[in-house]
Amino acid sequence: MRGHAPGEVHNATVEFQNERPEKPVPTRRGHPFIWPDYGYTKDRRRYLPAGPDLGPPFRTMWAMQTDDLVEFPPVMASRRLFLLKNNGTLWAISADNGRRVWQRKVGAQAAASPALANGVVYAVVLKRLHRVPAGRVAAYSQRRGRVLWSRPLRSRSESSPVYADGMLFFGSEDGTVYALNARNGHVRWTYRAPGAVKSGLALNNGILYFGDYSGHVQAVRASNGHKVWSAKTSGAKFGFASGQFYSTPAVAFGRVYLGNTDGFVYSFATTNGKLAWSKQTSNYVYASPAVADIPDLGPTVYVGSYDGTFYALDARSGKVRWQRKAGGKISGSATIVGNIVYFANLAARTTIGLAVRSGAPVFKFPHGGFNPVISDGHRLYLTGYSSLYGLIPKTAAQRAAARRRIRQQHQRERSRKRQQRRSGRH
Repeated sequence: MRGHAPGEVHNATVEFQNERPEKPVPTRRGHPFIWPDYGYTKDRRRYLPAGPDLGPPFRTMWAMQTDDLVEFPPVMASRRLFLLKNNGTLWAISADNGRRVWQRKVGAQAAASPALANGVVYAVVLKRLHRVPAGRVAAYSQRRGRVLWSRPLRSRSESSPVYADGMLFFGSEDGTVYALNARNGHVRWTYRAPGAVKSGLALNNGILYFGDYSGHVQAVRASNGHKVWSAKTSGAKFGFASGQFYSTPAVAFGRVYLGNTDGFVYSFATTNGKLAWSKQTSNYVYASPAVADIPDLGPTVYVGSYDGTFYALDARSGKVRWQRKAGGKISGSATIVGNIVYFANLAARTTIGLAVRSGAPVFKFPHGGFNPVISDGHRLYLTGYSSLYGLIPKTAAQRAAARRRIRQQHQRERSRKRQQRRSGRH
């Protein structure tokens, strides 16, 4: 066990791995794109390196009301969004116009994003039936929503699944971490954590990382479920014997980053679980961090707290680069798209965008709640408290409108010339 006393920790001896900056994703329309997992990448960095054109001001292309709470954002492939609502219904939605393509009832209650792989949508739910306090995991064909397989679980699950190498990984409230054969749902292995595993699992270099409700952070081999290391927090401030990890970790720079109900954000070494730093806020940190190496700023962790403050922390040391008061509780996770980091203000039910380097406000949308946005590099798809929106930059919309006008002019000119030729023959 690696514990620490209450208070911030800064251990400069823990290894930190620099990485090459990520290249911007292509933004041209029609380019094949997939946002397959909660947090975009399997290591849950929540960062899409989009180009500079993808930014505010935006125009709303479409809006749809879900009539139910939506805590977690959709995933995306083949110009479709796949959204799991809190009432346990899975929707396939056209990314172009917001129309529902199909829907399936996975269970009675859910709080997770689906996962996508090879034309299949995977979803886990908290309750498979209203009278059954246990969950379900199921697989559906991406195109038509046909049920491929379904497996009941021994307990509830709100762990957004992640797919890799033919296997599906997620946790559950009785502490069981599952590795299933993604083709048929058969169990490959299970791992038993000492507390409920409510977060998603982050996968990096064949190792799964996650926190649990006993205050442990764990590293487990994805191939066989064998434990690599376990680290523990202590000295929680809000009535717990040890802080609880609801936050889905992000893995980057040889570190694991995640928040805790003890009010701290933590950074552990991926190799051995050694605590690199802990940064104190003044309330729960349910939110999952977004992590990126920002040009002209450096590796940075972005995370909100229930204290109403949004933080940008040095990923190596945990020191505050900048912070900004949101004026209300921040429960959901941040997402970085290009040069803007987005998060939701739960109290005000709005979505806010800040400049990644300075924290300056650059975007505010009158709807929001928990996890804010995903993107295809061309558009933004924003999750409200019980709604979903398709947004496009106004500059891009104006360029598209200009292209349409040019095409219409060309069509009119060709039509005029055809009429002239016909008139000449007559």
